Order: sequence, then C-alpha cells, then structure tokens
Amino acid sequence: MKIAIKNGRLIDPKNNIDAVQDVFIAAGKVVGIGQAPADFEANKSLDATGLIVSPGLVDMAVRLREPGLTYKATLESELEAAVAGGITSLACLPDTNPMLDEPGLVEMLNYRAKQLNLAHVYPLGALTKKLDGKQITEMNELSDKGCVGFSQADNSITDSSILLSTMKYAATYGFTLFLRAEDYFLSKDGVAHEGEIATRLGLKGIPVIAETIAISTMIQLASETGVRLHLCRLSSAEGVNLVRIAKKSGLKISCDVAAHQLHLTEHDIGFFNSHCHLTPPLRTERDKNALIAGLKDGTIDAICSDHCPVNDDAKLLPFAESERGATGLELLLPLTLKWATENKVSLKDAISKITSQAADNLGINAGNLSVGSDADICLFDANEYWQIMPKNLKSDGKNSPFLGLEIAGKVKRTLVHGNIVF
Repeated sequence: MKIAIKNGRLIDPKNNIDAVQDVFIAAGKVVGIGQAPADFEANKSLDATGLIVSPGLVDMAVRLREPGLTYKATLESELEAAVAGGITSLACLPDTNPMLDEPGLVEMLNYRAKQLNLAHVYPLGALTKKLDGKQITEMNELSDKGCVGFSQADNSITDSSILLSTMKYAATYGFTLFLRAEDYFLSKDGVAHEGEIATRLGLKGIPVIAETIAISTMIQLASETGVRLHLCRLSSAEGVNLVRIAKKSGLKISCDVAAHQLHLTEHDIGFFNSHCHLTPPLRTERDKNALIAGLKDGTIDAICSDHCPVNDDAKLLPFAESERGATGLELLLPLTLKWATENKVSLKDAISKITSQAADNLGINAGNLSVGSDADICLFDANEYWQIMPKNLKSDGKNSPFLGLEIAGKVKRTLVHGNIVF
C-alpha cells in the first residue's frame, strides 16, 4: 500500500521539522518527505489540511493487564485505546499476574500483541523474581525475548545490597533499569501526600523524603556501578533537583513524569475523590510547578501516561481503600498539549517529550519520521475540543481525575507500519 499524506503541518522534533510538508509511505516505511520519490503513485491519499502530522506517540509507562488481570482490561482493549490516542509504541510494566519474570511469559505477550496488529509493545522485564526484591531475574534471557529494560513497577527493593547487585548485572550487559523511587518503609500504607490536606482528611501521608531518599540511594549506586538509570514518574521539587544535580555531574540518568502530575495537586482530592488516588501521590502546587520547570529546562526527559486501568468497583470504595490508578492512554496527547499551551512551550518541544525523547530513553527506534523509518504516524487536530467521558474512552479503564473536562487535542488518524489502525 502506497499512501500520501498531504497538506498537513509536519512536526518531527527528531529531524527538527515544523512545516507544511507531505509525507509519502510505501511498504510500511516513510519513503519521502516533502517530495515523492520517482515513480511514486499513491493507492490512497489522506488530506491533512488543518491537522498536525507527527510521529506516532511513544508512551513509557503502560499497564496492559495481561496476563492475569483481564477483569480490569484486556490487551486488545488497551491497544485499541493506545492507537485511538495516537500512541504507536509503548512500554508495558511487568506487574501482571504472573509477573513478567520468565522468558515464556514475555514471548507470549509479544506474540499476542503482534497478532492484534495495533501498537508496538515493548515489555519491561521484572528486575527481581515475582517483583519481591529478593532474587534477580535472568535478565539476559528476558532481553533475548524482547525486553527493552527492567523494572520493579511500583514495588521497592528494600535491601540495598540486592539493588546494587541488580545494577552491577545490568551495567555489565548494558541494560537500562527503569525504577520508581519510593522508600518502602516511609511510604508504607500511605495514600496521599503528607501535608495539610491529608491531615485534614485523616489520610495517612507519604512524605517527599520517601522519594528523595530513594533517589539519593539509586543515584549513588548508579554512580558506583555505571548503570544506565531511568527514574520513573517523579513527583516532587526536591526529586527534580536531585536529578538535575546528577545530570550535571555526568551520570547516565534520565527521568519522566506522568501527564496528570502537570495539572493536578493534593487539593484535587477534594472530598475523597478516589479518581485522584494515584501512585505517586499528587503533591503540592510548588511540586507541580517544579515538575513543569524541570520539563522546560530538560531535567525531565519525557512525559508518560502512567496508564493504569482500574475496574469501577475498585474506585467506589473509600479513598484509602480504593485501588490506585487512572486511565491515561487517550489523554497523553491532550494533557501534553494543555501543558504546552499553559506554559508557552512550542508544539515541537512538547511533541518531542512524547515521541523522540521517550523513544531515546527506551532505546527503541521510534518517535521519528526519518526517510526509511517505520511509518508510525499520528494525525491530530490540536484545536478540536472533546469531552473526557467514559463513553468516549476505548480503554476498559474509565476512571480519570479529568472526567467531564473539555480538552483540546483530537486524534483523527493513526498509522502503524503504514496501516491505518485508527
């Protein structure tokens, strides 16, 4: 199939393009930008007048809920949600049931994802068996089956000697560790940011030092071992500053932030709104502003959805007992555009945070429209508003702190390997 995408505003941050240019596709690859190759005759032409044509989005933190948790969501429903949100490549976390700690499980997930022919799935393998922080997995074997890195999801490794061993192992073979920084003992049983709001509501708090102590430990161990470290879903001003200092020292470190953390604070919990029961917790206005500043100055490399579909019953419980998480795949683009508009960030810089920079941190060849690259493309209207409502979401997870919000950024078409999948 040969496709010509015409008259769209092409934004490709990796190649420093922001201009009205046509894109030409053949055999699933980008074969021309601006000008068609010789003898190119399109079988199909897409008119992108008034639309942004960008690389397919890359999401660094997604829970697909398969295997084992299909009562929350299915692989098919979440990959359909991904392409509806313009996401063509995503990293899935290993906290499934069973966890992604065995090569056969990773192989099965990859096979299922390829059969569906929707977004590309890049598994993050479990760093320790059953994510219990005690026994290191066979990272080499998991890597051979397609894992692009290793993670504990939201589980901590409480024994620093084991964390050191995992970093030595990963550094030896050039693997990247994707770790969320939270001290287990300081955050245990906490459900909200430790501060005035949690105290007023009678909720057990999670202090900022739960994040900063864990970051400090990880940075020192990474410095000792030389491992490539990616810190996932920062939430605090102090955490951002620690990463900023580490980067300036030359450490091989990167980090991301969840899109909702750029718009919400502890005040949004209101009167026990369980949609705002998230991990890490929503923190203060000062923390939110520091995350925004960290994105703008390059300390924070990427924005992720932190997609975590939860069934409705689990959110109907009292706040402290409700399950953490919110849907995010279909909101990654509009929430990123909202952040860019509110903070006077250029469209090209904003899109880079959810395409090329996310891909670079995952170590995958995605998030760009170079000639010869896979034709993974998102066409969207940056100015069209739509309402975030359960009926408008393809994900099986319908829970979001943003329900009811009118937001700009509507995906019109998504192409994966040159095929129109949405």
